[in-house]
Amino acid sequence: MVDRWILTRFTATVLEVNKALENFDLGQAGSLIYEFIWNEFCDWYIELAKGRLYAKDNHRARYTAQVVLHAVLKGTMELLHPFMPFITEEIYQHLPGTKGTVMLSRFPRGVELGAEFAAAEQNMGLIMEVIKGIRNIRAEMNVPLGKKADVILVANSPSTQSVIEEGQQFIKQLASAAELTIHLQLDEKPEQAGTAIVGMVEVYVPLAGAIDLDKEIARLEKELDSMQKEIQRAESKLNNQGFVAKAPAEVIDKEREKLTGFIAKRQALEERIEGLKK
Repeated sequence: MVDRWILTRFTATVLEVNKALENFDLGQAGSLIYEFIWNEFCDWYIELAKGRLYAKDNHRARYTAQVVLHAVLKGTMELLHPFMPFITEEIYQHLPGTKGTVMLSRFPRGVELGAEFAAAEQNMGLIMEVIKGIRNIRAEMNVPLGKKADVILVANSPSTQSVIEEGQQFIKQLASAAELTIHLQLDEKPEQAGTAIVGMVEVYVPLAGAIDLDKEIARLEKELDSMQKEIQRAESKLNNQGFVAKAPAEVIDKEREKLTGFIAKRQALEERIEGLKK
């Protein structure tokens, strides 16, 4: 799935870059290549491939990852060469199987991929969103980076459950999951757990043992107290007739937006504290 996903994303990038170049939109073409290299190839695929690259007992899996990495990196250097000729030339000539200069290689044009590639792109998108959801919970709850935590996922359908099961090794790897359990439904929600909704997937990260609950509750209550003061300050300002009468409309609107944001954050903090106290 992950190999088909990166090949699909590379092909889509190639087609979009060629279209931008045909329209003489060099800035857009460069931006597309940058986004692909940084946000998809480096940020995701290389990390996802590491498990197979170090899997000495599974030669086929390791070789497949190496072949895909090589193909995408080579194609990316050919795509990037007009923008960064010197560094791409240097990298290209160090790749296995390349001969001569990248200037004489064929510029990528894109190819038609089968339906299974489109399905892989969609399924991998779900896996990535689940990983982001778990990471967000960990960050919000101050779970230490090196600390693994259990993860519970509830899918909305058998097909979604099947996708998550296929990608569970990637979730465990990139979301620092100690134990991952997948359900179609839960009779009772986990206590003292961070939660998120990703599409139609419910994500739970039980926090007992992962963090000091009392310390985290105290920190959140302190933040809640600070947020309450901000709300009172904003309400006092907006209730001041002198301020409302004299201030420009855009300034008043900005204060109202701030107040709305403060209230939403207060609610989120209250829900988080309530969840940790259960």
